[in-house]
Amino acid sequence: MRKLLLPALLAGLIARTAHAADIGLNIEVPRLDVAEYHRPYVAIWIENPDQSVAADLAVWYDVAKKNNEGAEWLKDMRQWWRRSGRNQQFPVDGVSGATKPVGKHALSFDAASQPLSTLKPG
Repeated sequence: MRKLLLPALLAGLIARTAHAADIGLNIEVPRLDVAEYHRPYVAIWIENPDQSVAADLAVWYDVAKKNNEGAEWLKDMRQWWRRSGRNQQFPVDGVSGATKPVGKHALSFDAASQPLSTLKPG
């Protein structure tokens, strides 16, 4: 019985350390050939196995509008809005940001910093 216990404990330890990793994302905002172009709103989040939101990583929207009117359109990102957005007060420090222009954007999230540091190993 003891021979099986040690490998099981080591496997659990390795699985827990695997969760404490940095995340890097590459996102490309495509160029759209339309008469009136508006930068897209984007929400990036991590889900739990039950599809609830574990952490919001980024929400890009028009933060420059007066009286935070850009937040009015966040509800059009329906999947994210229903799971997390409607429970937020915008802007969210460290998560909210301005919409991005056409092109490639690199994002990185440090496991030791918010919001990843608050995630519980599964």
